[in-house]
Amino acid sequence: MAKLNIKPLDDRIVVEQCEAEDKTAGGIVLPDTAKEKPQRGKVLATGPGKLLKDGGRGKMSVNVGDEVFYGKYAGSDVEINGKKYVILKESDVLAILE
Repeated sequence: MAKLNIKPLDDRIVVEQCEAEDKTAGGIVLPDTAKEKPQRGKVLATGPGKLLKDGGRGKMSVNVGDEVFYGKYAGSDVEINGKKYVILKESDVLAILE
């Protein structure tokens, strides 16, 4: 994998989205226009943490390599070199898969 040339700031993270489902649970093939935006992905980069009032940085709860679920309308979609990524605030992450 090529190096990702993006560095998130503060408590933001960069997530590579999982692929959208091609079929429903019943086996119906979905066209591209009917596919829902995935709410799951792998963390590729994290910021240094939220800036605190005392000037220090808060510890990030997510790490590079974690697989996470995030809110349906959370974050900003970006495309870099033809790949889609989402930039989220750490608070938009709903859960980390273990």
